[in-house]
Amino acid sequence: MSSTPNNYLVISALGKDRPGIVKALSKKILDEGCNITDSRMTVLGGEFAVLILTEGHWNTLAKLENALPELQEELDLTIISRRAEEKAPSSNLLPYMVEVVSMDHPGIVNQLAEFFSGRNINIEDMMTASYSAAHTGTPMFSVHMSVGIPADIHIAGLRDEFMDYCDGLNLDAVIEPIKG
Repeated sequence: MSSTPNNYLVISALGKDRPGIVKALSKKILDEGCNITDSRMTVLGGEFAVLILTEGHWNTLAKLENALPELQEELDLTIISRRAEEKAPSSNLLPYMVEVVSMDHPGIVNQLAEFFSGRNINIEDMMTASYSAAHTGTPMFSVHMSVGIPADIHIAGLRDEFMDYCDGLNLDAVIEPIKG
């Protein structure tokens, strides 16, 4: 890519999982003169889901946007795209990692989201998983997230508050800085 400012396009695709989807998506992006700068891909319940941040000049992104309906039909995917701007680095946010494990029950994600949003803390990335505990088979739930904590928040106080909150909900939790 050249040194001129690039434009960004976020592409979301969802469809029945099968081999070759990533190859076809990445080839179309490359063929239209764009580049993948960030992505998240997973299979959930037999469905393939992907979020891709592509970059390119305005005209190459326009060609890619125009090619998406045909690609959607060809791959039998639901594809949505949206123009985006480069994320501005925030000097006043501290990157923290949050890990939570608990016996599975409804509402865990909502409770965590409520805690952080109530303190103006943005959840920037989150992954959850359900699994059976070794030996007992107990249904378990885990959450891994990255959050951006405003620099003016007292971290020790927040950590104590979060741990008390999780203890009250019977959630085993850790919150610590992301080491870059």
